[in-house]
Amino acid sequence: MVMLTGTVVNYYTHCKRQCWLFCHKLNLEDNSEDVRVGRVLHELKRKDKDEVALDGIKLDKLTEEYVTEIKKSDADIAAAIAQLEYYLIILHDKGIVRKGRLECLEKNKQSKSIHTIVLTEEEMAERKERYQRIEEFLNADVPPIPELKPMCKKCAYYEYCFI
Repeated sequence: MVMLTGTVVNYYTHCKRQCWLFCHKLNLEDNSEDVRVGRVLHELKRKDKDEVALDGIKLDKLTEEYVTEIKKSDADIAAAIAQLEYYLIILHDKGIVRKGRLECLEKNKQSKSIHTIVLTEEEMAERKERYQRIEEFLNADVPPIPELKPMCKKCAYYEYCFI
């Protein structure tokens, strides 16, 4: 059984095949320059002592009002928002109610670099149903067939999927 995490929700939103491969211990990201840059930025942020670890989740920053997730770029805003929503729901279920704040250090595709997320009870219920579907998906014996999309060219799994 695969444990659901914010990263898993992010990957599922970004690319289901990447998610399945990652969760089944086929990790090709150590060879990715983009992933290395993201880790360096994360380590620099961690030195600010803002990061909070709580029951299997790691939050970039937690304040009285916000859970903040910091991303290198806005390349896949939907996946980053899905990850942040997961954190908001985990905290909400523990009685910690916050708004979400997504900060993108590089603004390339969006008109703004900071996005605020507030979930309704109905939206949280919908997301929880989605998390159950993700867990079911991850229990499949084989990964989904790769689909070539423009974003694939920069993916750490590109060669695995298409060469």
